[in-house]
Amino acid sequence: MNIVVCVKQVIDTEAVIELDGEGAVNLEGQTLVIDPYSEFAVERAVQLTEEHGGTVTLVCLGDAGCAAALRHGLAMGASEAVLLEDDRWRERDAVGAAAVLADAIRPMGADLVMGGWKSGDTAAAQVMGRVAALLDLPLASMATSCEVADGGIRVLCEVDDGVEASDLPLPAVVAAQQGLAEPRYPSVRDVMGARRKKIDTRPAVPADDASAVVVLSRELKPARTGGRIVEGAPAEAVAETVRLLAEEAKVL
Repeated sequence: MNIVVCVKQVIDTEAVIELDGEGAVNLEGQTLVIDPYSEFAVERAVQLTEEHGGTVTLVCLGDAGCAAALRHGLAMGASEAVLLEDDRWRERDAVGAAAVLADAIRPMGADLVMGGWKSGDTAAAQVMGRVAALLDLPLASMATSCEVADGGIRVLCEVDDGVEASDLPLPAVVAAQQGLAEPRYPSVRDVMGARRKKIDTRPAVPADDASAVVVLSRELKPARTGGRIVEGAPAEAVAETVRLLAEEAKVL
């Protein structure tokens, strides 16, 4: 199988986020890692090639610093990596990012395209769906299982009230949810081997597309305050709670 996996680099999801004077996320001193949902997809892609043969090619839209995320995927067992270099990649919205990724993936002849169903930073959950639409391929999103079956794939996906099973013909797009695969910890030997692998760096095309969505400002969530206990008989406590929600919290 020829599998292409879209990966993204994000701030460590355990990090404390700070904003700079212009309202942008301060990256100084932050640990940048492969996105967790991308990592689930990489792991399952590598497993599929271990089970059925084939190659895993990683594709990342980013700047030179994003090579670290690609090398992590290579250490996990991916065969090749492509960096679509764009110094303004953080300014791209989902429409622009998906267009760049789809243009790069289209000539690769992938049997299966994978990626995270959302990313750990913006959580927009749009890119893989848009990639599927641009490539005119069927999509399975929030996938927790992906198996080769009868010349296609059988995918289990989370839905609001349970699990949905689908049989998709290949080629197809699968967007990974947590649980699709438990990412392996690369050995020191794998990490050193990944450092020797060449990353195919090419300019993002179209590199000058303006995003339709422009972020005007960002604000951190306000600090949580202590709870409030309403005492009294049940009827009185309910009435007082309703009053507080209406007059103080103003949510009613």
